[in-house]
Formats: sequence, structure tokens, C-alpha cells
Amino acid sequence: MFSSAGSSQRKHNVLFIITGLTVTLFLLFIAGCYPDFVDVYYTNGFYQGISLVLHFVFGWLPISIGDLIYIFLIAALIYSIVSFIKSLVGKKHSAIKINILRFIIGLQTFAVIFYLFWGLNYSRPPAAQILNLTDSVYTLTELKAVTALMIDSTNATRARLTAKDLSVSNTQIYNQAINAIKGLAYTNNNFKSHYPSVKPALFTPLINYFSTAGYFNPLTGEAQVNYSMPKTSRPFTSCHELAHQIGFAREDEANFVGFLAAKQSSDVLLKYSGYYMAMQEFMRNIYRRDSIGFKQLKLRLSTGVKRDLKADNQYWEKYESKLNAISGLFYDSFLKLNNQPEGIRTYNRMIILTMAYFKREAALHKINIKQEITD
Repeated sequence: MFSSAGSSQRKHNVLFIITGLTVTLFLLFIAGCYPDFVDVYYTNGFYQGISLVLHFVFGWLPISIGDLIYIFLIAALIYSIVSFIKSLVGKKHSAIKINILRFIIGLQTFAVIFYLFWGLNYSRPPAAQILNLTDSVYTLTELKAVTALMIDSTNATRARLTAKDLSVSNTQIYNQAINAIKGLAYTNNNFKSHYPSVKPALFTPLINYFSTAGYFNPLTGEAQVNYSMPKTSRPFTSCHELAHQIGFAREDEANFVGFLAAKQSSDVLLKYSGYYMAMQEFMRNIYRRDSIGFKQLKLRLSTGVKRDLKADNQYWEKYESKLNAISGLFYDSFLKLNNQPEGIRTYNRMIILTMAYFKREAALHKINIKQEITD
């Protein structure tokens, strides 16, 4: 009698929790339908408090707590799957129901934490609107001109790099990225950050096989970077992940903010890394639109830059596998689910923001960027 009553109460509690989490997710979904509401009350309100606490609590720790949480969650998932299979084999119907309900609660809890702690930033207004970069229309000639500027800037900063610059530690790279992000906040209040920090990813040996340069952990607010990839990529990637930490969730926007931070930095390696990564994005865009123009622009690359590109390709080729394609499909679906309909191609949309930025700068300084391609 007592056992039956206790079992009934547990079922009631479980259903109550599932209902509560479902309602919470529904409310978060409704909130996400109103970008201005999200920007004012979440990104510049609730999220500021959450990020302040998370960064203060976890930022100073040298090890990634978020990665440890992921390891625990993966272990818990494996345990749940094994328990579920045992229940099926043993035809323990009660245990099967409990495992299913636990899985539903776990999945819902993860989703609620994800969107409350960071994910709702996907629904804020586009960075183009926030940063007043609305002039997104450009011609192929203008695109070539800015690409030429990117190449020349990449060549120039590469020429300034010394052996000392390239021998810095990961910690020094992370600190320079943090300083750059802090400096960017002085140019626009939308770039403000609380206790920004970057950490080496514990999963680096694994994420190499997924061609992953870094990732942001929304559960703990930690920005993590692949610590073994070529050093020329680490500084910009650090800025990219720090942009996520600020609240720029979309990949193209994080790329753009990372580029701005690197571009304005006084650190030569970080500045080079920013131009180097942006130049590649522009060159890929040119290749898709004008193969002849691509070949002409490619001739402008310096020997040092070409050497770095070759080293990059050789590094990632070592880890090419079917896992790469599978993870790409998964991440593509994830991005489409979170207000990025172009999926992985969203990364390439950095071009639109950067072109709008250069056009605005050219207008302010009365420069005709169309002439740059002939200079």
C-alpha cells in the first residue's frame, strides 16, 4: 500500500517536472520570436548577469570545467543507454518507462540551460542592425578591391612577424586576444565583456578529427581553443570564441567581431592571424564568383603567407576522416535550427558584414575602394 502510494507520487513528480520544463521551453521559444525583446531584456539584461557570474566563477580556473561537465554528461548518457538496453532485454517495463522519462527530463533540462545561459542570443537582432552596418550591397569590383586590401594587409603583417612573435606560448596568445576584445569594447558598448577568458580545449586530440578550431561552452561560458593547430590560426580563433562569450552567437558575426578585435590589436601575431583568416574567407568567396579574378589575386600572396597556407593544409589533412563529414552534417543542422538558415555556410556571411564595414569606413574617410584593385 505504501509502496504503491510512493510510486504514484514519484510518477506525479516526474510528470510535473516534464510539464514545467516543457512550458519553460515554450516560453523561451516565444521570446525568441521577438528579437528586440531578446536584445533589450536578455542579451543586455539577463545574459549580462549570467555571464558575469559564470565568467567570475569559472574564468580564472586553468582547466575547462565545461569540458569536464561534457565528459560527465557523455558518461551519464552511455550509462542510460546501457540501462535502457538491459531493461529491454529483461522486459522490465517499469524500468523502461523510468529510463525514457529520465532521458526526456535530461534533454529538456539541457535545452533550458542552453537557451537561458546563452542560446537565446541566436534570436537577437542581426549584428548588421546592432552595429549600423546596413549597406550590405556591393559589386564584384568592390569585393575584389577589399580582397586586394586584405591580401596586402596580410602580406604586410606577415613580413613584420619575427621568430620571437611565433614562439609565444598559448597563454600569451590567449591574453593578447583578451586584451584585444577589451580594447574593442571602447569603440562600441555592444562589445563589452565581463571577465573574458580563453582556455585550451581538453578535447583537442579529438576535435582535430572534426576540423574544429575552437568552441564555446554555453553551460559555463568558457571559450576554448584547439591548442595544437598551427599557431597562425590560434589568435583569431581565440577572438572568435570570445565574441561568442560576449553574446554574438551567429558564426558570421563572431568571425566579424573577431576580425575587428584582431585588426585593431597592437600585437603583430594577432593582427596577422585576423587578416590571414579574413583573407581566406574573401578568397573563397572570389573563387566561387570569379575564378579568373581569383587566380589574379592569388598572385599577390607573399611567399610567407603561401607557406603558412601550405602548413595549415598539411596539418588538417592528417586528420581528415568520415567523422568530419558526419559532424559537419550535425553542426549544419544545429545552425539551421538556431536562426542560421544557411547552416555551415553562415561562416562565409562574414563577407557581408566586412564589406559593409569597409564601405562605411571608406565613406567616412572619403576613399573610393573601387580604385584599390588598380593601385
